[in-house]
This record gives sequence, C-alpha cells and structure tokens, in this order.
Amino acid sequence: MKAAGREVTIVMIEDDEGHARLIEKNVRRAGVHNEIIPFTDGASALKYILGSDLSGEESKNRYLLILLDLNLPDMSGIDILEKVKSNIHTKRLPVVILTTTDDEREIQRCYDLGANVYITKPVDYEGFANAIRQLGLFFSVMQIP
Repeated sequence: MKAAGREVTIVMIEDDEGHARLIEKNVRRAGVHNEIIPFTDGASALKYILGSDLSGEESKNRYLLILLDLNLPDMSGIDILEKVKSNIHTKRLPVVILTTTDDEREIQRCYDLGANVYITKPVDYEGFANAIRQLGLFFSVMQIP
C-alpha cells in the first residue's frame, strides 16, 4: 500500500493482544505487507502520531493509516480521533475505527469527527476474523491521499 509513491505505515491502536494478532494476521493474509506499528494505549500512540510536543509537525510528511479501537485503558479512542482530525498536519490521515461498540450515536459521532471507516468487531471469533479479512482486502485496493 503506497501513497504518492511512498510506503504507508499502519498504526494499530488496540489493547487486546489477541485482537491485535488477528488483525495483523488477516491484513498480511490479504497481501498487505506494510509496516504495522502496534500501540496498546492512547498516550503512546498520540505521541507517535503527533510527536512528543503533540504539534503534529512530525507527521506532516508521513503517510500513516490508523486502526483505532475506541475502548483503550487510558483514554477513549474518540479523544484520539478528535486530536488527530483537528490537527492541521494529521487531519487527512485515514482512520479506521475497529471496536466492539455498535451504538448508533457513537458510530455517527466518529463519522462526524472524520473517521473514514467504522467496523464493529463481532463478539464471536469467526465473525471477527471474517471482518478483519475483509478489512485486509479493503487495504489492498484503497488509495491514501
């Protein structure tokens, strides 16, 4: 997966280790071999995306795709989404929400804040694996601005 001829780095923010492994396995199975940088908490993920000063300056020339769980141990994924999409340097980064939350208001709020895709993780393993396989196929054909 490339953008403007450069490799896209996938930033995965997921605190459940089993889900993270399943996501990576199925993204790879779909033929997407980009670097995946995993984070299990929001603070360290934001520091990577926005930089230690949280200005976003570090990411102005990076091509990132963010996979974001909403239920994190230290902060809400919505807070992360808000910070990324309100920053001039990171607002165009594609964000895919991957979460167990299927509340209609929450889904709408994420889209209103600029999420590109919202995927509800099925509770059963097979359903989740299937959703992630489809996500991997989606990555293999999507274009990053």
